[in-house]
Amino acid sequence: MSRKLMRLLAVLFSLALLATACGSDGAVDAVTDAASDAADAVEDAASDAADAVEDAMDDEESEEVGGAVDEDAAQEAVEEATEVEDGGVQSDSTLAELEAQWAEARASIVAEITAAGYGVDGDTVTGPGGMSIDLSACPADWSDTAGIADGQITIGHTTAQSGALAAYGNIGVGMGAYFDYVNANGGIGPDGLQLNLIIKDDAYVATQTQELVAELLQTEEPFYITTLGSPNTFSVQGTLNENCVPQPFSMTGHQAWGDPLNNPWTSGLQMSYATEALLWGSWIEQNMEPGTKVAALVMDNDFGLAYEQGFDRFAEESDIIESVEFVRHDPAAATLTNEITTLAASNPDVFISMTAGNPCLLATQEAARAGITATAQAFFQPSVCKAVSAYMAPAGEAADQWLIFGGGWKDSTDPQYEADTYISWMNEQIDAAGLDSSVSLYATGYGQFGWTHVQALQIAADLPGGLSRTNFMIAQRALRMEHPGLLEGINFGMNGAEDAYLVEGSDLSRFDFATQSWIIEGGIIDLDGQSPNCAWVAGEGC
Repeated sequence: MSRKLMRLLAVLFSLALLATACGSDGAVDAVTDAASDAADAVEDAASDAADAVEDAMDDEESEEVGGAVDEDAAQEAVEEATEVEDGGVQSDSTLAELEAQWAEARASIVAEITAAGYGVDGDTVTGPGGMSIDLSACPADWSDTAGIADGQITIGHTTAQSGALAAYGNIGVGMGAYFDYVNANGGIGPDGLQLNLIIKDDAYVATQTQELVAELLQTEEPFYITTLGSPNTFSVQGTLNENCVPQPFSMTGHQAWGDPLNNPWTSGLQMSYATEALLWGSWIEQNMEPGTKVAALVMDNDFGLAYEQGFDRFAEESDIIESVEFVRHDPAAATLTNEITTLAASNPDVFISMTAGNPCLLATQEAARAGITATAQAFFQPSVCKAVSAYMAPAGEAADQWLIFGGGWKDSTDPQYEADTYISWMNEQIDAAGLDSSVSLYATGYGQFGWTHVQALQIAADLPGGLSRTNFMIAQRALRMEHPGLLEGINFGMNGAEDAYLVEGSDLSRFDFATQSWIIEGGIIDLDGQSPNCAWVAGEGC
């Protein structure tokens, strides 16, 4: 459905409300007639769009891979990346102005949803972009308002607070701090509902995630449960979808979270790993010579497989990449010496770290020790290891000159963002909460994930019927705003079942050890709306 027409209908709907409030019958009639005409236009546009989608699906020549942008589009985007000034800092608005902008954007989304008549119709939830969820498949005792009681919204979160990826547990802590801030400043919706976040440590072990989610469902009956880690999210995705419990904004960029047809209750937030893999390949195509040898360290789980399959598929068709050496490692490995030594023996021209958490730090250090960073022409960090304080600073000078397609997020500890209104305010709030603003993963939870959860909850609470799981699902899929934590030029939003990925853009940056900053050198890449949905099959991909 055309967003322009949707916005027109929303405006007309708002005018109708205003005219009614003013008691003008003529105004009401005029606006109602205009709204009817707009509705007919929207219906026609929706029909045309549906035909176009059907035609595209029937096109046998399509080369789209689920969860990733088209390869040609990725290469063109890398080549034509939009240069940004001052590192993409946006510091020309006060916090009050930003909050007013967010409120206005939320109100517009609420008006669009209401005007379109999205909601529950019998056993079906409808939303933008052809969104449809069958509630008849939900358990007999399922409740649309489960987790809302005594003025609270109970939210469950499983994450790694111990083990090799324990640093990521700080994201949940930071999100909890933002929820506390929201609670102290009016809460959610007109009733000021308070957010009650329950965090459980699964140590990045999928079987523990399953046990903890079962425990949460049995004892807490939360409004929703959000998870961290690809294997962990996979391990409970079926359970949560079968029980019609939202699993929103999963803390993992796996492309499988873009599957609103088969797993409508699950969604993601970050740029997909499949798109990131294509951006690596596209950079190599444009900057390296034929005969290029690539070495890749891969975490041995579904997370690493997403990267490996995406890049391997690209490499097979490349005229520049001669060979790729993939070496997998145990996610819990205490050392990566053997794996990096094996990769160094291939004498790569390009090295790619397809891992996460503490292994990122180990890989950076070992690549320097083994001489890879002295001989390779380029070496890439994965987007999940962009945090300066957690992964780059501890590596010392070994971190210098690493490249990254960082998913477009500003690092809160990066000196170049000290003047950014939102970043500076967020760091002050993190310190005021008794946390340490020098730990950038707290800010990832506070300003990246926490902010997103709250915007969706606020929109859902303002929809007809108030806060419910179904309204929250519609709000998620209709969310389209300017995220204050993203670099200028990167869009943030979904569109129902048509566009299931919130972020489809990235920066290309190089780490400068001297300034402890990611310096944008390749400009801003945005591929909004270009990632097809991904019906993931374990071991095979999309």
